[in-house]
Amino acid sequence: MELTKKGHSCVRLAKDGAVLVIDPGGYSEPDAAVGADALLVTHEHPDHFDEGRLRAALDANPAAQLWTLRSVAEQVSAAFPGRVHTVGEGDVVTAAGFEVEVHGQLHAVIHPDIPRVTNVGYVLDGAVFHPGDALTVPDREVETLLLPVMAPWNKVAEVIDYVRAVAPRRAVDVHDALLSDLAPQLYGRMLGPDGPGVGGAEHIRLERSATLTV
Repeated sequence: MELTKKGHSCVRLAKDGAVLVIDPGGYSEPDAAVGADALLVTHEHPDHFDEGRLRAALDANPAAQLWTLRSVAEQVSAAFPGRVHTVGEGDVVTAAGFEVEVHGQLHAVIHPDIPRVTNVGYVLDGAVFHPGDALTVPDREVETLLLPVMAPWNKVAEVIDYVRAVAPRRAVDVHDALLSDLAPQLYGRMLGPDGPGVGGAEHIRLERSATLTV
């Protein structure tokens, strides 16, 4: 698969002529989802779910379909009958030729006073895991972890321990739109070989539109 970073938590995966896009939210490029054959959304927060971006993708490709949790599906399903599918933890579906396993249930705690929303993560072809906004540890090995490196709900100690728990071969930064240009130096050191240690996982930071084979 070819993985392309599309800003913040949005990534495009391509194989065998098919394209799957995860979390085209408000911090990703306006056309991040256009050209997708399949779309996945982890939860309803606007940095992961932008209705306009989803509608643009579904309008551009009448065969494109969306898999997501109920809170998102309810907002777009009426406009695209038969093309929006609700999933939850434990489901396994095929989306544009990609095998998708669903892991997790709830968003990470932002603050005890803020209600938690539902959140699911997706393992693609048994190799790539996008957890959305949670530190879900899937009950299986994955080679590539899309790592939510900075968010209002996490700190670097939790990020390090999360990589150790998942034990991927590589960890690729996502959820990073709010970081300044100085941040990669710090996060790169903390998550790299000169930091506390992340179990030997290679830490990778991709610029927007950069591509990696996974």
